[in-house]
Amino acid sequence: MGDEEEERRELNLVSKKDEEESESSMTPWEQHAKVISIPRFDYKAPSSLLQRSHSGFLITCTIKREKSATKEAMAIFSKYVGPFNGDDDTLGCSGNSDANADTKRRKIYTEEIDQNIGNSVDNSEITDAAVGGIPKDDCFVSAKMDKSQAPEFVLSLVKLTRSGLLLLIFPWGNSLDTIDVVSNIFCDLESGSLKSPLWCHRIFPIQATCTLNEKELQAVVSKLVFQFVNDKRNKLAQPIKFAVGFNRRGTEESQMKTPKDASKNSDMSVLLDRNKCFGAVAAAVKGIVSDSVVDLKSPELSILVELLPLSGVPNGSLLVGVSVLPQNLVSTKPRLCIKPLVCDKNGKKAS
Repeated sequence: MGDEEEERRELNLVSKKDEEESESSMTPWEQHAKVISIPRFDYKAPSSLLQRSHSGFLITCTIKREKSATKEAMAIFSKYVGPFNGDDDTLGCSGNSDANADTKRRKIYTEEIDQNIGNSVDNSEITDAAVGGIPKDDCFVSAKMDKSQAPEFVLSLVKLTRSGLLLLIFPWGNSLDTIDVVSNIFCDLESGSLKSPLWCHRIFPIQATCTLNEKELQAVVSKLVFQFVNDKRNKLAQPIKFAVGFNRRGTEESQMKTPKDASKNSDMSVLLDRNKCFGAVAAAVKGIVSDSVVDLKSPELSILVELLPLSGVPNGSLLVGVSVLPQNLVSTKPRLCIKPLVCDKNGKKAS
């Protein structure tokens, strides 16, 4: 009996040693797979995005490394926006108390903006144009929450049709300020308090989503620009310099199948043309700041429109993520886009 127990102990020791050797040969994110599990896709998200605006993050990553990038993004965002899929981790990150207070101030201020926006925007033409697609109390204007209850911020993973991309969205009516989140990530990367990511290249903070429709797009841009220029933290020169970026993610007008109801989707196909999309966005900006001028080299505010290649949406339905970004979060060369998260070994920004 004693020999059998001794033999079992030896086998357990060998098994444990093999397991440790196996783990040591695994990459860091493979070792963490037992700790951080990848959330399932939220298959209800595409229909929700078609019905109302959401905020979130579009992440570019190494192709065929989407799972590793998802785990990496989860580890990053858990420090700034809270739990994933009902996880009980609390909000927190290095020096984040000031960031949270800053976000709270912006929420209160944007609520005031929403109450007064009718005085500066042509409500009948722009704001009401988005009825049905973009509710008045949508999430690109901060949701009013009961202060006595701590909000739970849960990001959902949305399935996309293209490789090298991740889309994470907040539930409708429940979000943090995505620009503040990305700003805090950049600050912590620069200070060294956040480890440089391996798989995630860029994080685009989506303030709002809408269909690629001229009236809806102009309604979203008008509200976001109004919010930006009236934010007391943004020190803007006169005249205000702005630039517009539009990323179609390889979707060209010729690639779109002609739907049965061509008239219903004609506006979407038209806006796939860069110049026409730029014109629609610029008109919305001019409607809020009449003396603004285009400056592609050093814009004080940049309006970025990103086509979202969603899986599971009806043919011909095009959705975009929209944000109005400050100068410190964008790069203008070789094109206007969100800054990369890390530099390469030669000191150049990663692609």
